[in-house]
Amino acid sequence: MSAQIDAEYLQRARFNMVEQQIRPWEVLDQQVLDLLFAVRREEFVPEQYRSLAFVDMEIPLGHGEKMLAPKLEARMLQELAIKPTDRVLEVGTGSGYMTALLAKRGAHVTSVEIIPEFSAQAAARLAAHGITNITLEAGDAARGWSKHAPYDVILLTGSVPVLADAFEQSLNPGGRLLAVVGEAPVMEARLITCAAGGACNALGLFETCIPALRNAPQPERFVF
Repeated sequence: MSAQIDAEYLQRARFNMVEQQIRPWEVLDQQVLDLLFAVRREEFVPEQYRSLAFVDMEIPLGHGEKMLAPKLEARMLQELAIKPTDRVLEVGTGSGYMTALLAKRGAHVTSVEIIPEFSAQAAARLAAHGITNITLEAGDAARGWSKHAPYDVILLTGSVPVLADAFEQSLNPGGRLLAVVGEAPVMEARLITCAAGGACNALGLFETCIPALRNAPQPERFVF
């Protein structure tokens, strides 16, 4: 009986997350919303935080890192407009939850994580969900990851004070790059789209503030 109650509680909490947090944040793409019900977020958070899986907060993952809030994950997924043929680069695997969402939308996801322990944990979670169209790699991709370029979609799951040029250079024509750029307390989520010939256009989406990627490039500081 307790298992049934638990399942009902989780489904209600998931429904409330979508209706009270995610829809009001302008996430209206039905395919994205359906995916949030299909991929069980609570199975990607650390066990001790399972009851907080659907709360509007960043969940600690260990090593000083945090999982993005649900509404931000959903908004990022919607803005990238991933197609079934897209090859995706994710910088920062974290729990593997965003990796799972990306993999359900695209053809293949390469996800790079600087903390090997996170990569190993994510591999186990993704395997348990039967998600196989992924390549998980341990490494520092804060300044780019051209190993499997070009990509159709690039997502940075941590912020960067300065966005490295290497990311735009790794995009296919028509490719999209989403990154949160700036420094606390004010950062901007930007969607960068590349046209044929290498010209790229940047669109500011919304202001936010999320943890930075480790070893991200820093702006030049003027000393007077």
